[in-house]
Amino acid sequence: MATKRPRYMISVDDEMFNAIEDFRFEHRFQTRSEATTALIRLGLEQLKKEEAEKKASRDVPGDEG
Repeated sequence: MATKRPRYMISVDDEMFNAIEDFRFEHRFQTRSEATTALIRLGLEQLKKEEAEKKASRDVPGDEG
């Protein structure tokens, strides 16, 4: 099945590989690629949330410290 989406390969250690596989089966993803994409998306969303919270806490008036 051809796709126009960019592709790249990553290497992981056994522990991370097993964690990805566990996530894949627990969440019923058809492919390892789908599970990995979901994990990356979740991680990026979490980073974005943490950055927004950090920015919001810096912007609180009277909370300088």
